Amino acid sequence: MQLTGDDSQTLEHDEILVSKLDEVYCKVLCDRSIARELVDYFTFEVPGAKFMPTVRNRVWDGKIRLFNQNYTLYYGLLPHVAKFANEREYKFGVDESIEPAENFSLKEAEEFSRSLKLPFTPRDYQLEAFTYAVRNRRGVLLSPTASGKSLIIYLLTRWYGCKTLIIVPTISLVHQMAGDFKDYGYKDEVHKITAGVEKLTDDEVVVSTWQSIYKMPAKYFEQFDLVIGDEAHLFKSKSLTQIMTKLKSCKYRFGLTGTLDGAQTHKLVLEGLFGPVKNIVKTKELIDQKHLSQFKIKCVVLKYPEDVTKNLTKKTYAEEVDWIVTNEQRNKFITNLALSLKGNSLVLFQFVDKHGKVLYNMIKDKAGDKPIHYVSGEVNADVREDIRAITERSNESIIVASFGTFSTGINIRNLHNIVFTSPSKSRIRTLQSIGRGLRKAENKDTATLIDMADDLTHKARNNYTIKHFAERIKLYNEEGFDYKIYKVKIHAPTVQTNTIF
Repeated sequence: MQLTGDDSQTLEHDEILVSKLDEVYCKVLCDRSIARELVDYFTFEVPGAKFMPTVRNRVWDGKIRLFNQNYTLYYGLLPHVAKFANEREYKFGVDESIEPAENFSLKEAEEFSRSLKLPFTPRDYQLEAFTYAVRNRRGVLLSPTASGKSLIIYLLTRWYGCKTLIIVPTISLVHQMAGDFKDYGYKDEVHKITAGVEKLTDDEVVVSTWQSIYKMPAKYFEQFDLVIGDEAHLFKSKSLTQIMTKLKSCKYRFGLTGTLDGAQTHKLVLEGLFGPVKNIVKTKELIDQKHLSQFKIKCVVLKYPEDVTKNLTKKTYAEEVDWIVTNEQRNKFITNLALSLKGNSLVLFQFVDKHGKVLYNMIKDKAGDKPIHYVSGEVNADVREDIRAITERSNESIIVASFGTFSTGINIRNLHNIVFTSPSKSRIRTLQSIGRGLRKAENKDTATLIDMADDLTHKARNNYTIKHFAERIKLYNEEGFDYKIYKVKIHAPTVQTNTIF
């Protein structure tokens, strides 16, 4: 039902009325008893909170409460209030401040895209995502890495034709987004904001790292009517929520990401800031439709002798990981593996000093004339771009890189192999990293992921990192990826990689 503002004064005890305060928050009018239910409904424990010092010291209970005592809620969570009311058979209504969906068809989307004279025809799912976004004015568009999210962003930017803020996580993505716009035919300047660059501009489209603008006052954000958050899964962080809550008059709000971490709390925060999650397409569909390279996963489970596993049974998670990444025989195996692979390879690590630099030096010492590159947070953006460009022209380069720098935002089409060398159960990190190798390139039809796991099981006790491996296998099954598991005795006198690869 549609209610007017006057109806808010005569609410029944089983009735909920929602009105818009601004583009960030809405007001929920209801009986006090229903409000208490809503507080419980929108209260969640933050994943991993029990390990946080503030929780351990009883400064904070580790819970996030999205519905507060002022009866306000993120505007993007309006559908969840409707669901809450329906489940409990409460009457639900919105006042005239809540606008209905736009009348915008797929045919109109197709006609508009043709009017832009793009250098290629958008794929069906890109047009469907664009159509959904325009109809709803906001939302989180879930589309895998390498699916062409920048084109969806471009279509939205051109459709609205208003002052636009595009937020990205890295400097390289600032330049990449601006470059994509130019490639799509954008004739005007895109204002690129990185550290030390002027924030004010008359240009219609602004692309910025969040680090460059999150401290800007609320007044700065009043100029924007459209905001787009690339790699939207990152927007659960405090700095990014600060940006989004300052955009009180920004009517059109879209987040794009390849994956979410699966935590309900984080999903609701993103939906609150941007709007409901819409699944656009899955990686397996893109592979089957030949939009992406064919993909295979080879899981290498390293088996250790009983005398080794016995001594590790009482190790903490951190101690186990430290032992794994500093194990000399394991690193020798990775070195031989990386050098045996055909094509360009990306070797991903987590720990810089005790693993990444060690692997890089070991590989480089045995590589001969083969080009070996190293990337971590210490390497500036210009050097990273040079490495990316070199690799695009090469067929035998090895990049030893940290997950933090190369799992997100670096596009190398001519990448044939990815090697996971550090234990992880992160859904986002895994899928983002996989996406590095899925883009098509000339003379490339298949990409391979080598997922390394360490079986330190002793009797009935499974070690931590083998459990994390099980989580990755679960993810591969969910995504429909083909994989094969190889078991290798790491302490054997000689370990032959060529029998596997």
